[in-house]
Amino acid sequence: MSNLFSKIYPTSFGVNHQKLHPNSSTIRCCNDEYSGVQHKSTELNGWVSSFPEKNLVLSYPGIVKPPRPKRIILVRHGQSEGNVDESVYTRVADPNVGLTEKGVEEAEECGRKMREMIEKDGGDDWKVYFYVSPYKRGIETLRNLAKSFERSRIAGVREEPRLREQDFGNFQDKEQMKIEKAVRARYGRFFYRFPNGESAADVYDRITGFRETLRSDIDIGRFQPPGQQSSNMNLVIVSHGLTLRVFLMRWYKWTVEQFEGLHNMSNGGMIVMERGYGGRYCLSVHHTREELQKFGMTDEMLIDQEWQKIAKPGELNYDCLITGPSYFTHFDDDEDKNFEL
Repeated sequence: MSNLFSKIYPTSFGVNHQKLHPNSSTIRCCNDEYSGVQHKSTELNGWVSSFPEKNLVLSYPGIVKPPRPKRIILVRHGQSEGNVDESVYTRVADPNVGLTEKGVEEAEECGRKMREMIEKDGGDDWKVYFYVSPYKRGIETLRNLAKSFERSRIAGVREEPRLREQDFGNFQDKEQMKIEKAVRARYGRFFYRFPNGESAADVYDRITGFRETLRSDIDIGRFQPPGQQSSNMNLVIVSHGLTLRVFLMRWYKWTVEQFEGLHNMSNGGMIVMERGYGGRYCLSVHHTREELQKFGMTDEMLIDQEWQKIAKPGELNYDCLITGPSYFTHFDDDEDKNFEL
Protein backbone atom coordinates (compact mmCIF):
# COMPACT_ATOMS: atom_id res chain seq x y z
CA MET A 1 0.00 0.00 0.00
CA SER A 2 2.88 2.37 0.79
CA ASN A 3 4.41 1.88 -2.70
CA LEU A 4 1.04 2.57 -4.29
CA PHE A 5 0.60 5.71 -2.23
CA SER A 6 4.07 7.08 -3.04
CA LYS A 7 3.46 6.66 -6.76
CA ILE A 8 0.06 8.26 -6.58
CA TYR A 9 1.40 11.20 -4.57
CA PRO A 10 5.01 12.02 -5.60
CA THR A 11 6.95 14.49 -3.47
CA SER A 12 6.54 17.21 -6.10
CA PHE A 13 2.77 17.04 -5.80
CA GLY A 14 2.25 20.63 -4.62
CA VAL A 15 4.60 22.44 -7.02
CA ASN A 16 2.04 22.98 -9.76
CA HIS A 17 -0.07 25.24 -7.56
CA GLN A 18 2.64 27.37 -6.00
CA LYS A 19 5.07 29.97 -7.43
CA LEU A 20 8.68 30.34 -6.41
CA HIS A 21 9.41 34.06 -6.60
CA PRO A 22 12.85 35.12 -7.95
CA ASN A 23 15.53 36.11 -5.44
CA SER A 24 13.49 34.74 -2.58
CA SER A 25 13.59 31.67 -0.39
CA THR A 26 9.84 31.88 0.04
CA ILE A 27 7.25 29.74 -1.69
CA ARG A 28 4.09 31.81 -1.98
CA CYS A 29 0.64 30.70 -2.94
CA CYS A 30 -0.16 31.75 -6.49
CA ASN A 31 -3.48 33.10 -5.23
CA ASP A 32 -1.70 35.76 -3.15
CA GLU A 33 -1.77 38.07 -6.14
CA TYR A 34 -5.53 38.38 -5.72
CA SER A 35 -6.46 41.43 -3.61
CA GLY A 36 -3.12 41.41 -1.78
CA VAL A 37 -4.38 39.18 1.03
CA GLN A 38 -1.67 37.96 3.41
CA HIS A 39 -2.06 34.31 4.43
CA LYS A 40 -0.76 32.65 7.55
CA SER A 41 2.11 30.28 6.95
CA THR A 42 4.48 28.06 8.85
CA GLU A 43 8.22 28.75 8.77
CA LEU A 44 10.38 25.64 8.57
CA ASN A 45 14.20 25.97 8.46
CA GLY A 46 14.03 29.32 6.72
CA TRP A 47 11.37 28.21 4.26
CA VAL A 48 7.75 29.27 4.40
CA SER A 49 5.28 26.47 3.83
CA SER A 50 1.77 27.61 2.95
CA PHE A 51 -1.37 25.66 2.19
CA PRO A 52 -2.76 26.77 -1.20
CA GLU A 53 -5.56 24.23 -1.26
CA LYS A 54 -7.27 26.15 1.56
CA ASN A 55 -7.53 29.20 -0.68
CA LEU A 56 -9.87 27.31 -2.97
CA VAL A 57 -12.72 27.92 -0.55
CA LEU A 58 -12.08 31.67 -0.46
CA SER A 59 -13.90 34.04 -2.78
CA TYR A 60 -11.08 35.31 -4.96
CA PRO A 61 -11.93 36.57 -8.47
CA GLY A 62 -11.43 33.82 -11.01
CA ILE A 63 -11.30 31.02 -8.43
CA VAL A 64 -13.82 28.28 -9.20
CA LYS A 65 -15.00 26.11 -6.33
CA PRO A 66 -13.99 22.46 -6.88
CA PRO A 67 -16.74 20.21 -8.26
CA ARG A 68 -18.47 17.93 -5.78
CA PRO A 69 -17.66 14.24 -6.25
CA LYS A 70 -20.18 12.23 -8.25
CA ARG A 71 -20.84 9.69 -5.50
CA ILE A 72 -20.12 8.66 -1.94
CA ILE A 73 -20.13 4.84 -1.97
CA LEU A 74 -20.49 3.05 1.38
CA VAL A 75 -19.05 -0.48 1.46
CA ARG A 76 -19.41 -2.98 4.27
CA HIS A 77 -16.44 -5.32 4.66
CA GLY A 78 -16.69 -8.84 3.26
CA GLN A 79 -17.54 -11.84 5.40
CA SER A 80 -15.14 -12.00 8.33
CA GLU A 81 -14.01 -14.86 10.54
CA GLY A 82 -16.16 -13.33 13.29
CA ASN A 83 -19.26 -13.36 11.07
CA VAL A 84 -18.88 -17.14 10.78
CA ASP A 85 -17.75 -17.97 14.31
CA GLU A 86 -18.29 -15.46 17.13
CA SER A 87 -15.94 -17.39 19.40
CA VAL A 88 -13.09 -15.94 17.35
CA TYR A 89 -13.50 -12.72 19.34
CA THR A 90 -12.52 -14.56 22.54
CA ARG A 91 -9.10 -15.34 21.05
CA VAL A 92 -8.40 -12.55 18.57
CA ALA A 93 -8.63 -8.82 19.17
CA ASP A 94 -11.46 -7.32 17.09
CA PRO A 95 -9.10 -5.11 15.01
CA ASN A 96 -7.17 -8.24 13.95
CA VAL A 97 -10.13 -10.32 12.72
CA GLY A 98 -9.69 -10.88 8.99
CA LEU A 99 -11.79 -12.00 6.03
CA THR A 100 -12.75 -15.54 5.13
CA GLU A 101 -12.21 -16.87 1.60
CA LYS A 102 -15.84 -16.02 0.89
CA GLY A 103 -15.21 -12.51 2.25
CA VAL A 104 -12.33 -12.04 -0.19
CA GLU A 105 -14.59 -13.12 -3.05
CA GLU A 106 -17.32 -10.72 -1.88
CA ALA A 107 -14.85 -7.84 -1.82
CA GLU A 108 -13.60 -8.66 -5.31
CA GLU A 109 -17.18 -8.86 -6.61
CA CYS A 110 -17.96 -5.53 -4.95
CA GLY A 111 -15.05 -3.95 -6.82
CA ARG A 112 -16.27 -5.32 -10.15
CA LYS A 113 -19.80 -4.02 -9.55
CA MET A 114 -18.46 -0.65 -8.46
CA ARG A 115 -16.37 -0.24 -11.61
CA GLU A 116 -19.27 -1.30 -13.82
CA MET A 117 -21.51 1.29 -12.13
CA ILE A 118 -18.94 4.06 -12.57
CA GLU A 119 -18.20 3.24 -16.20
CA LYS A 120 -21.89 3.51 -17.07
CA ASP A 121 -21.52 7.29 -16.57
CA GLY A 122 -19.56 7.42 -19.83
CA GLY A 123 -16.85 9.79 -18.54
CA ASP A 124 -13.19 9.07 -19.30
CA ASP A 125 -11.63 11.04 -16.41
CA TRP A 126 -13.20 9.23 -13.46
CA LYS A 127 -11.26 8.22 -10.37
CA VAL A 128 -11.87 6.69 -6.95
CA TYR A 129 -10.64 7.89 -3.56
CA PHE A 130 -10.84 5.61 -0.53
CA TYR A 131 -11.44 6.13 3.18
CA VAL A 132 -10.97 2.88 5.09
CA SER A 133 -11.37 1.51 8.60
CA PRO A 134 -8.01 0.44 10.09
CA TYR A 135 -9.44 -2.93 11.15
CA LYS A 136 -7.88 -5.89 9.31
CA ARG A 137 -11.14 -6.91 7.61
CA GLY A 138 -11.58 -3.36 6.36
CA ILE A 139 -8.07 -3.15 4.90
CA GLU A 140 -8.42 -6.61 3.32
CA THR A 141 -11.75 -5.60 1.79
CA LEU A 142 -10.16 -2.47 0.34
CA ARG A 143 -7.22 -4.33 -1.15
CA ASN A 144 -9.43 -6.92 -2.81
CA LEU A 145 -12.09 -4.58 -4.20
CA ALA A 146 -9.29 -2.29 -5.47
CA LYS A 147 -8.11 -5.09 -7.78
CA SER A 148 -10.73 -3.78 -10.22
CA PHE A 149 -8.94 -0.41 -10.54
CA GLU A 150 -5.66 0.48 -12.23
CA ARG A 151 -3.18 2.74 -10.49
CA SER A 152 -4.22 5.65 -12.72
CA ARG A 153 -7.82 5.37 -11.49
CA ILE A 154 -6.98 5.54 -7.77
CA ALA A 155 -6.69 9.13 -6.60
CA GLY A 156 -5.63 8.19 -3.08
CA VAL A 157 -6.49 6.42 0.16
CA ARG A 158 -6.76 7.49 3.78
CA GLU A 159 -6.91 5.17 6.78
CA GLU A 160 -9.52 6.68 9.10
CA PRO A 161 -9.72 5.35 12.70
CA ARG A 162 -13.11 7.03 13.23
CA LEU A 163 -14.55 4.52 10.73
CA ARG A 164 -13.70 1.55 12.98
CA GLU A 165 -16.28 -0.95 14.20
CA GLN A 166 -18.34 -0.31 17.31
CA ASP A 167 -16.24 -1.38 20.28
CA PHE A 168 -17.91 -4.35 21.98
CA GLY A 169 -15.21 -4.77 24.66
CA ASN A 170 -11.80 -6.42 24.71
CA PHE A 171 -11.56 -10.17 24.09
CA GLN A 172 -15.26 -10.80 24.39
CA ASP A 173 -16.69 -13.63 26.49
CA LYS A 174 -19.02 -15.56 24.17
CA GLU A 175 -21.67 -16.41 26.76
CA GLN A 176 -21.52 -12.98 28.35
CA MET A 177 -21.98 -11.36 24.91
CA LYS A 178 -25.23 -13.30 24.44
CA ILE A 179 -26.45 -11.83 27.71
CA GLU A 180 -25.29 -8.33 26.80
CA LYS A 181 -27.00 -8.43 23.39
CA ALA A 182 -30.23 -9.59 25.02
CA VAL A 183 -30.00 -6.67 27.45
CA ARG A 184 -29.30 -4.32 24.53
CA ALA A 185 -32.47 -5.51 22.79
CA ARG A 186 -34.49 -4.46 25.85
CA TYR A 187 -32.56 -1.27 26.59
CA GLY A 188 -32.34 0.01 23.01
CA ARG A 189 -29.77 -0.60 20.28
CA PHE A 190 -28.69 3.02 20.01
CA PHE A 191 -28.01 3.92 23.64
CA TYR A 192 -26.87 0.63 25.17
CA ARG A 193 -23.14 0.71 25.94
CA PHE A 194 -21.26 -2.57 26.13
CA PRO A 195 -19.04 -2.95 29.22
CA ASN A 196 -15.56 -1.64 28.36
CA GLY A 197 -16.96 -0.74 24.94
CA GLU A 198 -19.19 1.68 23.07
CA SER A 199 -22.84 2.38 22.34
CA ALA A 200 -24.10 3.36 18.90
CA ALA A 201 -24.46 6.84 20.39
CA ASP A 202 -20.69 6.86 21.02
CA VAL A 203 -20.12 5.87 17.40
CA TYR A 204 -22.42 8.72 16.37
CA ASP A 205 -20.15 11.20 18.16
CA ARG A 206 -16.99 10.11 16.37
CA ILE A 207 -18.78 9.81 13.02
CA THR A 208 -19.91 13.43 13.45
CA GLY A 209 -16.24 14.42 13.52
CA PHE A 210 -15.48 12.33 10.44
CA ARG A 211 -18.43 13.85 8.59
CA GLU A 212 -17.01 17.34 9.14
CA THR A 213 -13.64 16.18 7.82
CA LEU A 214 -15.33 14.69 4.77
CA ARG A 215 -17.32 17.85 4.09
CA SER A 216 -14.14 19.92 4.35
CA ASP A 217 -12.34 17.59 1.94
CA ILE A 218 -15.22 17.95 -0.52
CA ASP A 219 -15.32 21.74 -0.17
CA ILE A 220 -11.62 22.22 -0.93
CA GLY A 221 -11.37 19.43 -3.51
CA ARG A 222 -8.60 17.63 -1.65
CA PHE A 223 -8.85 14.51 -3.80
CA GLN A 224 -7.04 15.91 -6.85
CA PRO A 225 -4.60 18.79 -7.55
CA PRO A 226 -6.09 22.13 -8.65
CA GLY A 227 -6.54 22.14 -12.39
CA GLN A 228 -7.07 18.38 -12.47
CA GLN A 229 -10.30 18.23 -10.50
CA SER A 230 -13.21 16.41 -12.07
CA SER A 231 -16.86 15.99 -11.17
CA ASN A 232 -16.39 12.29 -11.97
CA MET A 233 -14.61 11.61 -8.68
CA ASN A 234 -16.09 8.77 -6.60
CA LEU A 235 -15.49 8.60 -2.85
CA VAL A 236 -15.53 5.11 -1.32
CA ILE A 237 -15.90 4.53 2.43
CA VAL A 238 -14.97 0.99 3.48
CA SER A 239 -16.22 0.32 6.99
CA HIS A 240 -18.59 -1.76 9.14
CA GLY A 241 -22.33 -2.35 9.23
CA LEU A 242 -23.33 -0.33 12.28
CA THR A 243 -20.79 2.41 11.58
CA LEU A 244 -22.19 2.93 8.08
CA ARG A 245 -25.78 3.02 9.36
CA VAL A 246 -24.75 5.65 11.90
CA PHE A 247 -23.01 7.60 9.12
CA LEU A 248 -26.25 7.70 7.12
CA MET A 249 -28.22 8.61 10.24
CA ARG A 250 -25.90 11.55 10.90
CA TRP A 251 -25.80 12.70 7.26
CA TYR A 252 -29.55 12.68 6.72
CA LYS A 253 -30.49 13.64 10.31
CA TRP A 254 -32.54 10.52 10.96
CA THR A 255 -33.98 10.00 14.43
CA VAL A 256 -32.97 7.31 16.92
CA GLU A 257 -36.21 5.46 16.24
CA GLN A 258 -35.56 5.53 12.51
CA PHE A 259 -32.00 4.29 13.02
CA GLU A 260 -33.23 1.37 15.10
CA GLY A 261 -35.47 0.31 12.22
CA LEU A 262 -32.54 -0.03 9.79
CA HIS A 263 -30.90 -3.32 8.79
CA ASN A 264 -27.27 -4.11 8.07
CA MET A 265 -26.27 -4.22 4.45
CA SER A 266 -24.86 -7.57 3.34
CA ASN A 267 -21.16 -8.34 3.63
CA GLY A 268 -19.42 -6.81 0.62
CA GLY A 269 -22.56 -4.80 -0.11
CA MET A 270 -22.79 -1.17 -1.24
CA ILE A 271 -25.08 1.75 -0.49
CA VAL A 272 -24.65 4.61 -2.95
CA MET A 273 -25.17 8.29 -2.17
CA GLU A 274 -25.26 9.91 -5.61
CA ARG A 275 -25.36 13.56 -6.58
CA GLY A 276 -28.91 14.62 -7.43
CA TYR A 277 -30.13 17.30 -9.83
CA GLY A 278 -29.40 20.10 -7.35
CA GLY A 279 -26.04 18.77 -6.17
CA ARG A 280 -27.00 17.08 -2.89
CA TYR A 281 -26.25 13.42 -2.23
CA CYS A 282 -29.32 11.23 -2.40
CA LEU A 283 -29.96 7.51 -1.95
CA SER A 284 -32.90 7.32 -4.33
CA VAL A 285 -30.86 8.36 -7.39
CA HIS A 286 -29.16 4.97 -7.50
CA HIS A 287 -31.41 2.74 -5.36
CA THR A 288 -35.00 1.73 -6.01
CA ARG A 289 -37.76 2.39 -3.50
CA GLU A 290 -37.97 -1.35 -2.83
CA GLU A 291 -34.24 -1.57 -2.04
CA LEU A 292 -34.46 1.31 0.43
CA GLN A 293 -37.55 -0.16 2.09
CA LYS A 294 -35.68 -3.45 2.49
CA PHE A 295 -32.88 -1.49 4.18
CA GLY A 296 -35.50 -0.31 6.70
CA MET A 297 -36.36 3.18 5.51
CA THR A 298 -39.88 4.45 6.27
CA ASP A 299 -42.23 6.29 3.91
CA GLU A 300 -41.28 9.59 5.56
CA MET A 301 -37.59 8.90 4.99
CA LEU A 302 -38.27 8.01 1.35
CA ILE A 303 -40.24 11.23 0.81
CA ASP A 304 -37.28 13.18 2.18
CA GLN A 305 -34.96 11.36 -0.25
CA GLU A 306 -37.11 12.55 -3.15
CA TRP A 307 -36.57 16.10 -1.88
CA GLN A 308 -32.83 15.42 -1.53
CA LYS A 309 -32.79 14.42 -5.20
CA ILE A 310 -33.67 17.94 -6.41
CA ALA A 311 -32.42 20.18 -3.57
CA LYS A 312 -29.22 22.22 -3.53
CA PRO A 313 -26.49 22.02 -0.87
CA GLY A 314 -27.35 24.26 2.07
CA GLU A 315 -31.10 24.26 1.46
CA LEU A 316 -33.50 23.23 4.22
CA ASN A 317 -36.53 21.02 3.79
CA TYR A 318 -39.19 23.10 5.50
CA ASP A 319 -41.84 20.44 4.86
CA CYS A 320 -39.72 17.59 6.24
CA LEU A 321 -41.81 14.77 7.70
CA ILE A 322 -38.85 12.91 9.23
CA THR A 323 -38.99 14.77 12.53
CA GLY A 324 -41.15 17.88 12.92
CA PRO A 325 -44.79 16.73 13.05
CA SER A 326 -43.99 13.49 14.87
CA TYR A 327 -42.92 15.40 18.00
CA PHE A 328 -46.22 17.20 18.48
CA THR A 329 -49.54 15.54 19.23
CA HIS A 330 -51.75 18.55 19.95
CA PHE A 331 -52.31 19.68 16.35
CA ASP A 332 -55.53 18.80 14.56
CA ASP A 333 -55.49 17.34 11.04
CA ASP A 334 -55.69 20.72 9.28
CA GLU A 335 -52.78 22.09 11.30
CA ASP A 336 -50.71 18.99 10.55
CA LYS A 337 -51.12 19.55 6.83
CA ASN A 338 -49.79 23.10 7.12
CA PHE A 339 -47.00 22.33 9.58
CA GLU A 340 -43.57 23.66 8.70
CA LEU A 341 -40.43 22.59 10.50
